[in-house]
Amino acid sequence: MICSILLYSSKWRSQVYRLPLTEQEKTLLLKMTPTSVKTLKKLRSMGIITVILSTHPHPPKEAYSILNDKIKHFNLHALFDEVHATTVKKNSKGLFIKRILRKRKIPKSKALMIGDSYHWDYKSAKNIGVDALLVDSHYTKRNYPEAKKVRKTIKKLSDIINYLDS
Repeated sequence: MICSILLYSSKWRSQVYRLPLTEQEKTLLLKMTPTSVKTLKKLRSMGIITVILSTHPHPPKEAYSILNDKIKHFNLHALFDEVHATTVKKNSKGLFIKRILRKRKIPKSKALMIGDSYHWDYKSAKNIGVDALLVDSHYTKRNYPEAKKVRKTIKKLSDIINYLDS
């Protein structure tokens, strides 16, 4: 499973990245979304490979560092097989997905992308033939009107378990 879902949130999610703070100070404003850790542990116990792909506007080394600082802050390293920061380019995330699947010899039909961004997560996966779930949230609805047409959605991370069981 490739996971780009928002594992953390802030009361001011849309503004937190615009604040004149250091990346470390911004990280301190973040909180884990309910059910994240429990769900990730369950997925790991099911033998599911979990990967974070996060689109970042920063240069690659800086983006990777910022992402890893967040994962370290929440003590999540043991819950992911791979962590990658992708660039803000139309096909960047899709290329990463293909590379990961090829490296791990996973057919596209066995992969699942979960994310809260219609453009960067859901559409990136669908464009390369990988199944995807879109997190149905205020953020998604506000920023991606086209997401209203998506049928495969979840409300919270723990809904993934039900989706996998069906």
